[in-house]
Amino acid sequence: MSLLSSLLLLIVFARLFGRLFARYNQPELIGEILAGVLLGPAVLHLIEPNLALAGITELAVFLIILNAGLEMRFSDIFDAMKGRGMVLAAISFIVPFGGGVVVAAIYDLDVMRMIFLGLCISITALPVAVKLMDSMGILHTPIAKFALATAIVNDVAALFILGIVLNLPEELVFNDAVGAVGVATLKLIGLAVFVLAINKLLEWFEKRNYNVQALPETMIRIFGPEALFGIVIVFVLTFGTISEALGFHFVIGAFFGALFLDKRHFLASRYEDLQGTLSSVTNGFLAPVFFAYLGLELQLNSLSEVDFPIVVILVSVVTKMLAGWWGGRIVGMGTREAIGLGCVLNGRGVMELVVAGIAYQKGFIGPTMFSTLVLMGIITTFLTPLFFKQTYPGRLLEDYRERNRS
Repeated sequence: MSLLSSLLLLIVFARLFGRLFARYNQPELIGEILAGVLLGPAVLHLIEPNLALAGITELAVFLIILNAGLEMRFSDIFDAMKGRGMVLAAISFIVPFGGGVVVAAIYDLDVMRMIFLGLCISITALPVAVKLMDSMGILHTPIAKFALATAIVNDVAALFILGIVLNLPEELVFNDAVGAVGVATLKLIGLAVFVLAINKLLEWFEKRNYNVQALPETMIRIFGPEALFGIVIVFVLTFGTISEALGFHFVIGAFFGALFLDKRHFLASRYEDLQGTLSSVTNGFLAPVFFAYLGLELQLNSLSEVDFPIVVILVSVVTKMLAGWWGGRIVGMGTREAIGLGCVLNGRGVMELVVAGIAYQKGFIGPTMFSTLVLMGIITTFLTPLFFKQTYPGRLLEDYRERNRS
């Protein structure tokens, strides 16, 4: 099937299934994932995952992250990473990673597969968390602030370890291991310094009452009002490219780049136009394709043993929920709010599939492990909104939103 025909089917089925679930007060992304499962190798075999569709889903991830960054402030995320927030992030990474190590040890897996299983279980998918919380109207609540900060730290930690593993030679010696750790650490420090330097520069401009709006307005006068969207895309793409050049996934840099695009940097009317354009492209077209593609990745014929996937999924859900609740209580959340945080952190999706895909391509894991990790990503993404709805049903969710608006 051609790329355009595949896209047509994915969009139509994803939108139909998404609206069907929304009609019964469930997040649309569940229906969108199921549409991909139905159309893909798991059921009807109408569409196969391929590089062309994967490229479109990368664009979707980029725009989902950009949309989230426009809704939030850098200071909110940075504050959530400080003090107890970093403890929350550490717990939500270490506990699930430890669960993965235990499962790997029980099934006598080698060290490399043990590492990748732990990494994939410990990741929280930033785009999934963003889309879920945006659809529920809680993107400005403490749950969102801590969840997104934790997701960033978790993903950076996972990609940091991944970078070390990929740079290790086949014949491992101590000096080579130390060198790989040192290089990865320097790259991480470089990314952090760059992000903080840009933030300090913007703060310096604001303290001296420089008109930051003047630059985008000048660009618009030169290139026309429709150029605003392109200017923003180029700005955020620059951050994503720098992040990727340092060995991290582009989504990490893109999110920080989007956070710098504060409302104060645009005229109010321009900012509203930008949000409207971005929301139409993302929510109306690319986001459904992305979540449907997650469903396409599921290949049931590689799952010859039933017990291993079940154990992996159970451990991934329990450890992430436990870590989120425990960490949430540490940062001062109430019991229900902490459980809600654990629910949000449980979604994996894109970043987990990135790590699993790299491991599979490099030969570190086989088809059974890869299919297990894909199934885990789909099911945990599927369960995340259902669990959150159980934690904050109906009126309770509305009350929670109202409290955080005031």
